[in-house]
Amino acid sequence: MDGEHAATDEGVSRLAIAPADAGERVDLWLARLWPDLSRARIQGLIGQGKLSVDGAAVTHAKDKPRAGARYELFLPPPEPAAPLPEAIPLKIAFEDEHLVVVDKAAGMAVHPAPGSMRGTLVNALLAHCGESLSGIGGVARPGIVHRIDKDTTGLVVVAKHDAAHHGLAKLFAKHDLERVYYAVTRGAPKERSARIENVLVRSNEDRRKYVVARNAETSAGKTAISDYWTIEGFGQQAGASAGRAAATLLECRLHTGRTHQIRAHMAHLGCPLIGDPLYGKQRAFKAEGPHAAEVANVVEDFPRQALHAAVLGFVHPVSGASLRFESAMPADMAALLAALRGL
Repeated sequence: MDGEHAATDEGVSRLAIAPADAGERVDLWLARLWPDLSRARIQGLIGQGKLSVDGAAVTHAKDKPRAGARYELFLPPPEPAAPLPEAIPLKIAFEDEHLVVVDKAAGMAVHPAPGSMRGTLVNALLAHCGESLSGIGGVARPGIVHRIDKDTTGLVVVAKHDAAHHGLAKLFAKHDLERVYYAVTRGAPKERSARIENVLVRSNEDRRKYVVARNAETSAGKTAISDYWTIEGFGQQAGASAGRAAATLLECRLHTGRTHQIRAHMAHLGCPLIGDPLYGKQRAFKAEGPHAAEVANVVEDFPRQALHAAVLGFVHPVSGASLRFESAMPADMAALLAALRGL
């Protein structure tokens, strides 16, 4: 019963029954079974939740195949090789012939990725700038020097040509620029301000997440450094010692630019971002007081991680001018803060 079935516009499913001699790893077995799919491609599909065994998702490529079990691999339709221009409105903070600074809205990915080739910042910039965007980032990521998460709002700088791209890339590599984020957390860190410096690695339990490595000497991770300051605390956390806020507005400054850095660091401190679906959505909001239940509803309904890239400052890679841009708090986070102040 090995082969394809249910081919639709949404993709193709392949079925296979694992034999007793399938081997030690499910990705190796499937790569041998279907030689037209590379092992890396199969690992990527597993990471996207596209492989199931007897109806349950397979989460690790290294899992041993279960003899007699029914495996189903879903193959999405092929994506176009290059992103297409799309006339999507953009909020431009600055633009010249060398670069553009965009104040990105929530829900917009920065660059195309499998399963999300449309509606990205790159698609919008291709329409806005034409074909002048720097090609160093590759076909799917023209002009992109850095990124912020899809549901994080705020400032992103994009290069219009290769010389600007090289100059900006050097600034980011040396961390020679100013990046300030505002984050709203469930609970509060123990210290009102501190530097967090550790090594972030992929989680073994969920490959989408990053966690602090137990062994700081590991070669599998990268050093991540964040500074934070408490701007405002809200209410009293139920069941906690007096003075422990139920929620906190933090200013965070990045000295490195690791994936999910602030989200992972705050979760590590036990105060994940409000609305974060990956690092803390499952944690209940705990507050005391007459308005606690009302505010808890607002917190639980917040649809994204409460994180905003508020300040971006750097030296212009061509002119040498010092540039600094500020983005106002987005409306949804401002409404969240107003509700929290009701505590």
